[in-house]
Amino acid sequence: MADQPFPAPESAALPAAATAPRPANFPAQGVPHFTGLNRLGLWTLYMKEVRRFFKVQTQTIWAPAMTTLLFLVIFSVAMGRSDLKILGVNFATFVAPGLIVMGMMQNAFANSSFSFLAGKIQGTIIDYLMPPLSEGELMLAMVGAAVTRAVLVGLAVYGAMLLWPGVHLQLAHPWAVAWFGLNGSVLLAIVGLITSLWAEKFDHNAAVTNFVIAPLSLLSGTFYVIDNLAPMFQTISRMNPFFYVISGFRFGFLGQSDIGSTNQAVLNGAIGLGVLNLVLGVTLYLLLKSGWKLKS
Repeated sequence: MADQPFPAPESAALPAAATAPRPANFPAQGVPHFTGLNRLGLWTLYMKEVRRFFKVQTQTIWAPAMTTLLFLVIFSVAMGRSDLKILGVNFATFVAPGLIVMGMMQNAFANSSFSFLAGKIQGTIIDYLMPPLSEGELMLAMVGAAVTRAVLVGLAVYGAMLLWPGVHLQLAHPWAVAWFGLNGSVLLAIVGLITSLWAEKFDHNAAVTNFVIAPLSLLSGTFYVIDNLAPMFQTISRMNPFFYVISGFRFGFLGQSDIGSTNQAVLNGAIGLGVLNLVLGVTLYLLLKSGWKLKS
């Protein structure tokens, strides 16, 4: 028995790194390294999302521009009257701004509604949850990438519209083009992320696209002014947030809108759109904070 060595103390069995004193400036286990804005992580996730859709730009940017141009061609030919005036301009010029911002919003939704859903289905959602990013930084990167795609699609559609004879797009109020274009894209990006959290398969995402986003887009005054509708349907149209995005964006080009007879009415619509985005943004942040359908 005396020949058997005594067991070494537990501290001796541990590797040297485990027993070494922790440097004074090194945070304890469980304490986050980033106490402020993680700029590098935010930029990395943003660029990852941008490169994802830009890698297939034929599908994500140029195809929507072609589809939107076909809408303009079909409806212009269907109307068949070059002398038709709406809000003081010909039909092609009237409908062009609405088609531009409609393409922006739909592609913002398509971009943001894909990432979380694909991660949950493919089992790669951990790639979004493990990096040292706060819920706000995660949301900001995803929404920023979706808005970037929307802006690129909007520029492509705008360029395509300029090739169509009879379309004359001049900026009457640049602030309205920027505000309604960007906030409309943010609105759909946030809705897309909420949809991506809720959906459990691609059918759920497609259902929201086909039965919510598409009807709200097409029935928002893109191809008509709501003054032509019955009073009840005018009221329903004014409850559609897409109506304010499209009409406000059109106001930026034409200087006229069916939101109201005064510029103050357009400004009220702009403020209301900003408040709606703020409410939805807070809702999305709280959902991400709770880990709803991501961590449970």
